[in-house]
Amino acid sequence: MNPIPTAQTLNPSSINVPALRRKVAWRVLPLVFSLYIVAYLDRANVGFAKLRMASDLQFSDAVFGLGIGIFFIGYLILEIPGALLVERWSARKWFARILISWGLISALTAFVKTPVEFNVARFFLGVAEAGFFPGIIVYFTHWFTAQDRTRALSGLVIAIPFSLALGAPVSGLLLEVNWMGLAGWKWLFILEGLPAVILGFVTLRCMTDRPRDAKWLSQAERDYLEGALRSEAEAKEGSNKITFPQLLRMRNVWLLALGIFATNTGGYALTFWLPSMVKSLSGGTDRATLLYSGLFYGCGLVGVFISGQSADRTGDRKWHCVFGQAATAFFLAGSAIAGQPFGVVMAWLCLTGFVTYFWPSPFWALPTLTLTASTAAVAIGFINMCANLAGWLGNYQMGWLRSRGYGDAACLIFLSSCYLVGAILVSLVKIPRAGPARA
Repeated sequence: MNPIPTAQTLNPSSINVPALRRKVAWRVLPLVFSLYIVAYLDRANVGFAKLRMASDLQFSDAVFGLGIGIFFIGYLILEIPGALLVERWSARKWFARILISWGLISALTAFVKTPVEFNVARFFLGVAEAGFFPGIIVYFTHWFTAQDRTRALSGLVIAIPFSLALGAPVSGLLLEVNWMGLAGWKWLFILEGLPAVILGFVTLRCMTDRPRDAKWLSQAERDYLEGALRSEAEAKEGSNKITFPQLLRMRNVWLLALGIFATNTGGYALTFWLPSMVKSLSGGTDRATLLYSGLFYGCGLVGVFISGQSADRTGDRKWHCVFGQAATAFFLAGSAIAGQPFGVVMAWLCLTGFVTYFWPSPFWALPTLTLTASTAAVAIGFINMCANLAGWLGNYQMGWLRSRGYGDAACLIFLSSCYLVGAILVSLVKIPRAGPARA
C-alpha cells in the first residue's frame, strides 16, 4: 500500500504553488461568497420588511425586538454541532441542508400573523442557519493553509455590507408590489428566501468537500495540497492542549469576548433597526428610506476594503479595530445631535457606515496574535458565541427602548455607547512583542 503523501514527500518544484493557490481561491471563494450574501440578507431583511409588516400585523417595537433577537438563540443551539458535521461528514451536504431549510423558513415568514408565529419563525430560522459561519471556517481549513485562510475569511466580511447595500433598494421595490393579493413585505420574504433554496441545490452539485475529491485539480495538485494541509494539522496537534477552565483565566480572552459582545450589542441592533430610524428621521417614503440605507452599507463596502488594505500594509490589527469601534461611536453620537436637518444626519450616518465595518477583519486576527495557536482555536469559539449572544441582547434592548417611548436620539446614543465600551475593552488587549512577526 502506497504511503499517504505529505508536503515533505512531494516535490514542490513539480507544482506551480502560486498558480495552485489562485486556482483553489477562484474555484472555492465565489460560491461561498454568494452563499454568505444570501445568508446575511435572509437574516437581516426583517429590518426592511418591518417598515410595512409592523402596521399590517399590529406588531409593537417590543414584539419586533424580541423576534429579531430570538434568531440568535436558535443560532447558538447548533453552532458547534454544525461545525463538527462539516469536519466529520460533508460540507457540501450540510451547507445544502442549511440553505434549503433556511430559504424555506425565510419564505414562510411571509405568512405569520401573530407574535408567537413570528417568534417561532425567527427561532427556527436561527436553528436552520446555525453552523453556517463556523462551518465555513472549518471548510476553509480543508482548502487553505494558514497563510491564505485569514485573507479568505476577511474577504467574507465584504459580503455583509455588499448584501445589505444590494438588498436595501431591492427590498424597497418589493415593498411596493401587491401581486396575487399578497402585500409587498410578504413578497420580500418569499423572493429573498427562494435564492437560498436554489443555491442549496447548486451547492449540492458544485461544491467540493476536500482536495482529494476535486476533479478540477490534477493528481499531483491534489496530493500536494492534501499533504500541505495535513502537515499543518499535524503540527497543531503536537502543540499543548488547553482546557476551557484554563481559557477562562486568561485576561486577553475576556477582553476580546467582552469587547465583541459590547460592540455587537450595538452592531446587530444597528443593522436591524437602521431602516426604521432612517424613516423616522427623514420622514420619507419606504423606498427612499431603503435607498438611504443602501447608501449607508455602500459606504461600509469602501470602509472594509480600506481597512483590510491598511491593516495588511502596516501589520497593525489592534488599533485598526479600536479606531473603527471608537469612530463608529463618535459618528453615531453626532447623528443624535438635536435640531440637525436630515441631510446632515445622513452625512453622519454615511461616515458611520464607512467605519462600522472597519473593525471586524482586524478584530478576528487578534486571537491569533495575542494567544498561542492551541489557545486561539478554543478561544475563537468562545468569542464567537459571545458575539452572537450580543445579537439577542441588542435587539431586545432596542425594542424595549422604543416601546417605552424613547426616541431615535436616545437609541443612537445607546448604540454609540456599545461601540465605545467595545473600543475601550479591545484597547486594553496586550499584544506580545512578537505579535507583528507572528502575523
